[in-house]
Amino acid sequence: MTGPSGARVLSLDSLVRLRRGRQAPGTPRRLPVPDGMTAPMGCDAVAVPARFGPLVIPRLPRVGCVYADEAHWWWLVPSDSDYALEWPSPARYAAGAVLADADAPDLPPLIHRPDGTLPYTPPIPLYLALCRLTGTTPAWSRPVTA
Repeated sequence: MTGPSGARVLSLDSLVRLRRGRQAPGTPRRLPVPDGMTAPMGCDAVAVPARFGPLVIPRLPRVGCVYADEAHWWWLVPSDSDYALEWPSPARYAAGAVLADADAPDLPPLIHRPDGTLPYTPPIPLYLALCRLTGTTPAWSRPVTA
């Protein structure tokens, strides 16, 4: 995005993303986009405990890149897929697909690669599947309180 003077203007979302990147402890370890794939919308990841992984897969209309180890499964989603969403616990959202040291000491292996060139799992179906599995009401269905 550019301003009237032609200078690049950063949106609030971009500033938040920059701040998140600075706060990552230690050396950031990012889930890679596989060779031959592109991520034109950037990449974030959603992590869930491994016990949920096999339960989520059949509930999705399309599955993008999935990484997994014994403790967690990670789905690549487009950047900012956490905008206006509260991902249900125990799911964790990883901006930039950066893993915390506590999540995985080593990069997990890729266990699913979709056909095509985009690595993304659609975030709304993933969100709804996780809400259903965790018994969480989606944020937009909750009563509004004043």
